[in-house]
Amino acid sequence: MNTQRTLSKNDRLILQSYGSVLEGLADFFGSSFEFVLHSLEDLDCAAIKVVNGYHSGRKEGAPITDFALQLLGEMQRSKDHRKGRIYFSRSKNGTPIRSATIPINGENGQIIGLLCINFYQDVPLYALIEELFQTPGTKADVLETFAANADELIEESISQARIQVEHDETISSTNRNKEIIAILYQKDIFNLKNAVPKVAERLGLSKNTVYLHLRNLQAESGTDEAGR
Repeated sequence: MNTQRTLSKNDRLILQSYGSVLEGLADFFGSSFEFVLHSLEDLDCAAIKVVNGYHSGRKEGAPITDFALQLLGEMQRSKDHRKGRIYFSRSKNGTPIRSATIPINGENGQIIGLLCINFYQDVPLYALIEELFQTPGTKADVLETFAANADELIEESISQARIQVEHDETISSTNRNKEIIAILYQKDIFNLKNAVPKVAERLGLSKNTVYLHLRNLQAESGTDEAGR
């Protein structure tokens, strides 16, 4: 089976878009993980993005591995060729590796590349824990809402903003709604559909009043977009 592909312009753009994904994954999981993005356009120099490649010595332009070729053939013959494979292997010096090879599909549904993740298990446990649990540049825990739908997200954001404003004694009662709207504006909540009418209803305001506050905020920040 011919595993090499002639890629379209859109296929190449799809693969290129994964470059930032690899960098983000490396930042999140740490230096114990190696990430390699393969393009099937040229198997002799398939690696088009390598992060933490010092583990294997691979760099961009490296060929696809023999086992990745084998997995690719299995994926292409499989009924579900979108499903990746997880397996264990060892490096040249015997280091145990837990790996994942994930297919990337192009505009025609064919596999155009592979995303490979390798966890080198010889890393000291304390170093792995330190990297996984530290968040560089973050001084406090971030409050993030995992809502089931947009309406729930809007409702929860309003509640959080209201609590924040009510606990701020420097904000007068007459300015509380304005400050709540400002907090929601800073969080880009008004980019969500129907945010304006829902905020207006919860705060007991008219939609026009909410839009007025938004226009003033946009003027202060120098933006021209109208809130939804």
